[in-house]
Amino acid sequence: MKNLKILIFFSFLLVFCVRRSLSDLASDRQALLSLRSSVGGRTRLWNVTQSTPCSWAGVGCDQNRVAVLRLPGVSLTGQLPTGVFSNLTKLRTLSLRFNALTGQLPSDLVACTSLHNLYLQGNMFSGEIPEFLFSLRDLVRLNLGENNFTGGISPSFNNFTRLKTLFLENNRLSGSIPDLKLEKLEQINVSNNSLNGSIPERLQSFESTSFLGNSLCGQPLDICADTSGNGSVVVPSTPTGGIVDQGNKNKLSGGAVAGIVIGSVLGFFLVVLVFLFLCRKKSSQKSRSIDIASIKQHELEIQGEKPIAEVGSGLGAGNGYSVAAAAAAAMVGNGKGSEVNVAGAKKLVFFDKASKVFDLEDLLRASAEVLGKGTFGTAYKAVLEVGTVVAVKRLKDVTISEREFKEKIEMVGAMDQENLVPLRAYYYSPDEKLLVYDYMPMGSLSALLHGNKGAGRTPLNWEIRSAIALGSARGIQYLHSQGPNISHGNIKSSNVLLTQSYDARVSDFGLAQLVGPSSSPNRATGYRAPEVTDPRKVSQKADVYSFGVLLLELLTGKAPTHALLNEEGVDLPRWVQSIVREEWTSEVFDLELLRYQNVEEDMVQLLQLGIDCATQYPDIRPTMSEVTRRIEELCCSSLREDQDPQPDLLDIADDNSSR
Repeated sequence: MKNLKILIFFSFLLVFCVRRSLSDLASDRQALLSLRSSVGGRTRLWNVTQSTPCSWAGVGCDQNRVAVLRLPGVSLTGQLPTGVFSNLTKLRTLSLRFNALTGQLPSDLVACTSLHNLYLQGNMFSGEIPEFLFSLRDLVRLNLGENNFTGGISPSFNNFTRLKTLFLENNRLSGSIPDLKLEKLEQINVSNNSLNGSIPERLQSFESTSFLGNSLCGQPLDICADTSGNGSVVVPSTPTGGIVDQGNKNKLSGGAVAGIVIGSVLGFFLVVLVFLFLCRKKSSQKSRSIDIASIKQHELEIQGEKPIAEVGSGLGAGNGYSVAAAAAAAMVGNGKGSEVNVAGAKKLVFFDKASKVFDLEDLLRASAEVLGKGTFGTAYKAVLEVGTVVAVKRLKDVTISEREFKEKIEMVGAMDQENLVPLRAYYYSPDEKLLVYDYMPMGSLSALLHGNKGAGRTPLNWEIRSAIALGSARGIQYLHSQGPNISHGNIKSSNVLLTQSYDARVSDFGLAQLVGPSSSPNRATGYRAPEVTDPRKVSQKADVYSFGVLLLELLTGKAPTHALLNEEGVDLPRWVQSIVREEWTSEVFDLELLRYQNVEEDMVQLLQLGIDCATQYPDIRPTMSEVTRRIEELCCSSLREDQDPQPDLLDIADDNSSR
């Protein structure tokens, strides 16, 4: 009888605990929904029909409570509402970095007493660092950098007895640094604020970069002001390490002021003259008709015909024909080396794979639409009434001779592989150089990844992304197989085009050898290998680096030129490596990928391959053959798995390690 009473007691206790646990999780879920409705972003991808939030992307649970909330770079905007964190009392990691959050930190954050890691950098939080934050005594990592925090650095930071990382850089903090006695501190950065005074002795062992951009002095910066009475003053180091002489020398003489004024006036008039000259030149260029075929008037006069309607372009206004149409007007013929000469003009040359599917009458009715301006020139979409569509690229800054141009472009035209955009024909004259390609209806990978971020966007699943990676790798591998000196030279996501079935086609290969240096400086920003000094001379190992950046872009959903990543000197490979090194790898992936739980291992392996390709040292980068083989193995592995469309349950092992 006594044993029965004990059993009943424990049964009631178990039921009570289960109900309490479910109640707490429901409260956590409601808090997350409140956060979602307030700051939006890609939390809209959460499947709110599920009763448990533990399977939502970016949310991790432990013992039926939300313990991890990671939402980095997911377009959160506005202010964090009060009342959310008072329910998320078991949070151990909160990462809201690289968003657009504003206002002050919510006061109920004080309820998260178990918080170990707090990452809020890269937002627009303002006001003073609140005192309630210092009651979170278990913090190990605290990053408030790159915000708009004001006020001083409180001595209450000493409350964080377990703190290992303290980042406060790029804010508007003022005053002196208090005597911080954080025994476990391993990393600190207070650079680029308005701090002054001497650096506390406990912090003088850190690197100088942790303190630059302030008016601080003492080790590891310059020595502080001399107080011995001799009157000499050494001003603390700035990022440039400059020394300011404080005395009468800071006043300019009257002659110097007059010289500055006269020089400024002359400089202003010079700028105005240059501006007027450029405007006149541009105006004359616009008024001049662009005619690449010099077609005779009687050849243009076809009964019942009207000039081609041009969409999004003002080219060819003088004669009523666009560049694309003028190019197409010459395209009456086919076969290898077949050249069409219209009225004695320069000739359009077709390759073996080109075929005649339209005539001059069709071409004269064709419309031309500007697709975009790229590194090597402007691309057009030419649509004929019979339904044929071609892409025409008008090259710029081609400085090589006609003979050299033909030799190089013949090599490009001979490239024949299913993952390359085939070159159908080319046109050369002293004034115009045109290339005619197959048209790719789905546009570029860049547009697909970064274009539409709204509610109507179709998420790119793992199967599509891995197939794009494989197709691109095969195309580049084929190019490299044509000879040790053959490279692409301009690999980036905007040069990976897609068919209707999302098959990848690499474009713009071989064009780096055709253009002059004026097109080179800004080429492939964020993709260029560090050893490349002349973008016209890109090795195969440099191609591998660019492809590695492309893989990281494909997995993270972030472009190398992403505004939230591009602080001075920060690039996508370094950003990915910092996340993998300091935190959990899952945070690096695009949230649209986190729903595919069974392929996380494959995603991590592809991420590692991207890191291997984008290493700083060319000799240890893999070849494109090896890259292709590794991606093929990953794709085969994914096909053997039954893909689970449910969102991934994030691992929280990193949080346990900080206990």
